[in-house]
Amino acid sequence: MIRFHLDEHVPHAIAEGLRRRGIDVTTTVEAGLRSAMDDVHLAYALEQQRVIVTNDPDFLVLAQEDRPHMGIAYCDQGRRSIGEMIRRLVLLWERYPAEVLRGRIVFL
Repeated sequence: MIRFHLDEHVPHAIAEGLRRRGIDVTTTVEAGLRSAMDDVHLAYALEQQRVIVTNDPDFLVLAQEDRPHMGIAYCDQGRRSIGEMIRRLVLLWERYPAEVLRGRIVFL
């Protein structure tokens, strides 16, 4: 099953919505990573086997540098409502095993 890590720019309400559906989620604050560099988030998520959920385009740059990661679920900030983000992440969680997302970027 996919497990998610939400970076600090993703609203906490998304974590709450996913958890209500039984999905394993960590947030930047919970992981003690507030203000940490993006590559630290990437390393944490890889170590914890979690797909990063972000609206920070810097993660797309890191992915292009061929840095290993468990997957990046990306959405431009403000493009989707919180409810729509939750629905799309739930759909991703329901349809794909975690290993399929390794090294991939999914645009939400």
